[in-house]
Amino acid sequence: MPVTALSSHPQRNSLRLLLRQNQILQGMTAAQWSELEPLLAVAEYRKGEPLVHQGDEEMEQIFILDGMLKRVVSSPEGREMILRFAAESEMDTSYAAWRLRTPVPYSIVAVTRVRTAALPMPQWVEFLERHADLKARFEYEVMKLMSEVMAHTITLHLLDAPGRLSRFHRKHPELAGRIPKKELAAYLNLTPETLSRLKQKLGRI
Repeated sequence: MPVTALSSHPQRNSLRLLLRQNQILQGMTAAQWSELEPLLAVAEYRKGEPLVHQGDEEMEQIFILDGMLKRVVSSPEGREMILRFAAESEMDTSYAAWRLRTPVPYSIVAVTRVRTAALPMPQWVEFLERHADLKARFEYEVMKLMSEVMAHTITLHLLDAPGRLSRFHRKHPELAGRIPKKELAAYLNLTPETLSRLKQKLGRI
C-alpha cells in the first residue's frame, strides 16, 4: 500500500479538487488549505484491505477521495457487525477514541478499491485547535455519525427485514446501488438470499 504526500502526488491537482468537495473541508479558506495540505498523505487500498484495525492505538483522520469504506466491529468469537458505510466526499475517523484515550473500537475496511487522503490524529487535532469554526463543524459531524450508528443498531432489533431494507433505501439512496449484495446483507443482518427476495418484492432489482 504505497503512500504519497499530496504535495508530490502526480495527480495532486485533481486530488485537491476532490478534497474540496469533502463535507468537512468545504468552505475552508486558502490559508487553511495551505496549512492542511502539507500534512496529507494519499494512499490506495484494495477491496477488503483494512485501513484501521480494531484495537489500534495509532490513529488517523481519513478523507475519502474515491471508493467506499465500512466500519466493522468484531467479537472475540469472530462474529462481525457492519456499523456504517462511507464514500466519496465523506470521512472516517478515530477522533472519539483519541479524545477518550482508548484503542479504536472498530476496524475500517475498504469495500471497493479506495483512495484516501489522511493525516495522523495528533496533527489533525492540532490543526483543529487553531481553527475553532472547523473544529465545531467536525465535532458536530462526529456526533452525528455516532448517532447514526446507534440508530442503525437499534433498527436491527426493532424493525423486521423489509423495514430494515426500506429504511436503508430511504436514508442512503446514494449508496443503495453501489454496495455489494453480501456487504449490504451483512449490514442489515440478513442472508444474501433473503435480501434478493426482498429486493424483488420491493421492485428494487
